[in-house]
Amino acid sequence: MSTSPALVSIGEPLIEFNRPKEGDGRTWLQGFGGDSQNVAIAATRQGASAGYVTSLGQDWMGDAFLELWQSEGLDASCVSRHPTAPTGVSFVTHGLAGHKFDYLRKNSAASLMTPETLPADYIAGARYFHLSAIGQAISDTARRTCDAAVSAARAAGVKISYDTNLRLRLWELDVARATIDATVARCDVLLPSLDDSQQLTGLKEPDAIVDYYLKVGAPVIALKMSADGCLVATSKERFRVPGHRVEAVDATGAGDTFDGSFLARLLAGDDLKAAARYANVAAALSTKGYGAVTPIPRAAEVRAEMARAGSAG
Repeated sequence: MSTSPALVSIGEPLIEFNRPKEGDGRTWLQGFGGDSQNVAIAATRQGASAGYVTSLGQDWMGDAFLELWQSEGLDASCVSRHPTAPTGVSFVTHGLAGHKFDYLRKNSAASLMTPETLPADYIAGARYFHLSAIGQAISDTARRTCDAAVSAARAAGVKISYDTNLRLRLWELDVARATIDATVARCDVLLPSLDDSQQLTGLKEPDAIVDYYLKVGAPVIALKMSADGCLVATSKERFRVPGHRVEAVDATGAGDTFDGSFLARLLAGDDLKAAARYANVAAALSTKGYGAVTPIPRAAEVRAEMARAGSAG
């Protein structure tokens, strides 16, 4: 009936320059980022079919993304190219407090997306539609486009996955909170992180945070707690899945890897607990190398790690 992949994601891809901690301070690794893009690639690497809705510049960076997506098997049939606006760029540096992001993304091609150019039928043909608060924050038109995409998904009965990924350099906290809560009320699977949620809700305890978002209207919540794993909650059940220990190098994109892996396993028929266990291991493995996309593991690696951890336990 539909030619759409099982998962469709929308947002802004960012060409990534990552400065390794052990380097000379002037050497950068060129990679790929952008949270919603990372989610889509993580899902494809776990065996799900996924597609991306965005706009790229007519530049080498846009060309590089199209080559990446073709090699990953990510459907880019609904990606447009803007005639003058550039593809966005992110810079990742590392310090004692962890990784830090800086951006060149103002007036990027993705930030100029409009509801009028939205491929609503493509979104309506998916089983899951994923977006994040970053995609809503990059511009007013992008926010309206994301809202129209959510409406298209809901009208078609497509399940909506939402990451509250908070970037306060993009918008004020009050605006972010209002927009995010309104989107939470319309989503089916909420994928927040603990630090973002603490800022958004003013609450500290994970259980209080999931209580808050259940009341706002999210039916399923998987609260990501970094090394402490995740807390999964619905109105009927609640459980914690402990973190998976690895020698972490760079946590860039780990939460996105969790999202894409969790959704891929739900699409494959896993229950919430099995999907969360798998996603925890995938996210942990993604921290063993630099960059958002390069270290995202494939299904065979995750399965092997789960088997190794199981036998070790």
